[in-house]
Amino acid sequence: MASLSAERRGLGGGAPGCGPLIPPLSETARPLRQQIFDRVRAAGQIARVELAKELSISPASVTTLTSELIERGFLEEVRAPREADTGRGRPAVALGVRAAAHFVAGIKLSDREHTAVVVDFAGNLIAGEAISRQPGAMQLSDIVAASETLLDRVCAKAGLPRASLSAVGLGVPGFVDCPSGVVHWSPVLSDRHVPLAAAAAQRLGLPVHIDNDANLVTLAELWFGAGRRLSDFAVVTIEHGVGMGFVINHRIFRGSQGMGMELGHTKVQLDGALCRCGQRGCLEAYVADYALVREAQTALNLTHRENQSVGALLESLFDHAKAGNVAARSIFHRAGRYLALGLSNVVNLFDPELIILSGERMRYDYLYAEETLAEMQAMMLNTGRPAPRIETHAWGDLLWAHGAAALALHEVSDGLLCPPREMAAQ
Repeated sequence: MASLSAERRGLGGGAPGCGPLIPPLSETARPLRQQIFDRVRAAGQIARVELAKELSISPASVTTLTSELIERGFLEEVRAPREADTGRGRPAVALGVRAAAHFVAGIKLSDREHTAVVVDFAGNLIAGEAISRQPGAMQLSDIVAASETLLDRVCAKAGLPRASLSAVGLGVPGFVDCPSGVVHWSPVLSDRHVPLAAAAAQRLGLPVHIDNDANLVTLAELWFGAGRRLSDFAVVTIEHGVGMGFVINHRIFRGSQGMGMELGHTKVQLDGALCRCGQRGCLEAYVADYALVREAQTALNLTHRENQSVGALLESLFDHAKAGNVAARSIFHRAGRYLALGLSNVVNLFDPELIILSGERMRYDYLYAEETLAEMQAMMLNTGRPAPRIETHAWGDLLWAHGAAALALHEVSDGLLCPPREMAAQ
């Protein structure tokens, strides 16, 4: 059963800390000081004795390693709340991340709007900003310039100079090779095989890490949202395209070349509808907004409104469906059936504990109506076990930028706490 969680009271629903809440003894390959730091950040604040207990190490080891992290300015001692605190005696002391130790920015570039956030080392939001733009692909120089303009605006809003940032996370739709920083194809770029990370780093004067935008939504859920305590879950995004991110053992999975989990470009129809990637029969070509608009222009005779924005045409389609228009309802129903097919394949392949449907299009409830979910279950393997939970999260656009910030935080933390030799061994 899908449950809609629209614009909650902030990422994580008010839960303390940020980052994956990984069970003890499941991360023994990572350096111990990094495990300690990550656990403190995930908890928000935690006592040394609890750290020792959770990591199954001696209190002396915790004291030694946390003293080093405090000396390096990554952690600090904070007063811990306790029940029935009378104010007598020494106050309880816990550890927390020194929030001002580092700041990072996250930027999401799209063909409708660019968004950005600045967060501190503890993951707290400092500022957010958005810039609307005209749809269409851009040259590399133009998109890097737009990134610089947006970054300067969000830094001004945060009251921080750009040079105070330790890194920038940058997300775009399309086929992104995260390790190399190359975008092989994106609807926001006019060229293919673009070295976006290197070009942005040179322009901004900061380390830049890039990823596919669906992976960024997944990182946002992993670091701030519903996926913090889950070992395995999937996020399917439905916006201008269809994307997917997948977490396996508390870590995002990108594939051997960094471009796995392209659910939107799995084929659901031989020689089918034309997808914006240039191929035919992709799932995205039946579910994404441009696919719905294409059908609406024909079925509802909206060809005379071609100059209207995609958003306006989608709203018109949705209004017609809500008013009982049979053609409009059939368009959403068909898209829902294709979505059910894609989701059933995700379940059959990966058996996730949770599937999160995310993105602005999740306001259109026809896409996850009861009959759609029932059809998904009918196409799943019949094992007698219950289907995975499905939740719909109709977050705003800043969610994507939060995921980009999580990517930057991860890279900064690993660079500071994991020496090169240890990083190479992971």
